[in-house]
Amino acid sequence: MECFGLVGLPNAGKSSLYNALTGGGALAAPYAFATKDPNIGVAKVPDNRLLALSEMSKTKSIIHASVQVVDIGGLVEGASKGEGLGNKFLANISEVDAIVYVLRAFKDDDVPGPDDPLEHLRVVELELALADLETVETRLNRVKKTARVDKGNQEEAALLQKAYDALAEGMPLVQEHEVEVMGMSVQIEAEAAQLEAADRAEMLEALGLGEGALTNMVRKAYHLLGLRTYFTTGEKETRAWTFHAGDKAPVCAGKIHSDIQRGFIRAEVIHWDELLEIGSWNSAKDVGKIRSEGKEYEFVDGDVTEFRFNV
Repeated sequence: MECFGLVGLPNAGKSSLYNALTGGGALAAPYAFATKDPNIGVAKVPDNRLLALSEMSKTKSIIHASVQVVDIGGLVEGASKGEGLGNKFLANISEVDAIVYVLRAFKDDDVPGPDDPLEHLRVVELELALADLETVETRLNRVKKTARVDKGNQEEAALLQKAYDALAEGMPLVQEHEVEVMGMSVQIEAEAAQLEAADRAEMLEALGLGEGALTNMVRKAYHLLGLRTYFTTGEKETRAWTFHAGDKAPVCAGKIHSDIQRGFIRAEVIHWDELLEIGSWNSAKDVGKIRSEGKEYEFVDGDVTEFRFNV
């Protein structure tokens, strides 16, 4: 399961955000390093399409897609040199698939630390760049030893040197990547997350927050990880299945069971909104709207499917 890590300075609200996302019980305290070991939980991905399909099918069980969330202990300036949790922090962050920066933007005399989000961002980016610098330097020294006789290593050495020069200036590696910026009141979202669905919706609506920033954040994090969703639906169960953008039909079938991937014959597919408009799977089949797709078909976010296989 893909995961994203919550990263930031102490007292930025990471553990409160973790609790809101996962329903966990991580200690959220107004002092540094309340979180020493990473908390790991699972957040379900809210999806109105799933609920609509389950209502159409009169489903008994609904299963959401999910992602893993890691609440990593607070980063401090000098972590790359062993300050705070030091190398332990940096080892934990290297194991996640994507990073969510939690940057404090609130004033509270009872909570120590800076309240300028740009200062938080400066420290986080600098320390991560310095940590990468150490990794690149180690690799560069190893590659240089064989670069004289190995042309492939010469090219790698040149790229590593370029990365080293940038990181030595405290700059993140030059790489195209997608970034989303969101503002939220972690305290309100955490309180709302403890309520029953109807009460939560009423609270958020009363505050003018709609469905809340938390829901939007999970969806964006899911998308940034390159994850997409297809659905299966019936009276017994309506379920959201996670796949990577670009995955072909047999790979998507394997998300359900390896036997389905191994014995894949075809996927019967229709997009979720078209299926809802028609009203049922059988009706869609009767009017010829269910497509038969083979092994080269790349699944699209929102596909509803049934797989045909033989093992």
